[in-house]
Amino acid sequence: MRLILIIDDEDDIREVAALSLEATAGWDIITASSGAAGILAASDPERRPHAILMDVMMPGMDGPTTFRQMQQNPDIAGIPVLLLTAKVQGVDQRRFAGLGVAGVLFKPFDPLTLAAQISQALGWKD
Repeated sequence: MRLILIIDDEDDIREVAALSLEATAGWDIITASSGAAGILAASDPERRPHAILMDVMMPGMDGPTTFRQMQQNPDIAGIPVLLLTAKVQGVDQRRFAGLGVAGVLFKPFDPLTLAAQISQALGWKD
């Protein structure tokens, strides 16, 4: 059973993404509403996620900053992170790819295909 951490400051996005991943893939979902809360959630050894879906634009600590802080923690640095963004310009995509994230998904996303997009980006076969 896959465990996915969704980090997004927008309640609606977290809820739609969580419901879609639970319904279409049967994955367990944990959520966080900020980068700092996401780092804490990812660090829980009892509920270490298999992957993280994280918004780019968040108040306080944005997605790229959160990702860089995660990379400094050896316990969670190996968790694949997918950024979720409304920015679709090439320069933004290259900047995100240069961070070393596992992939970039775009808003608005299709709730019916989100799990498949995540699985494809991470090379998951199940």
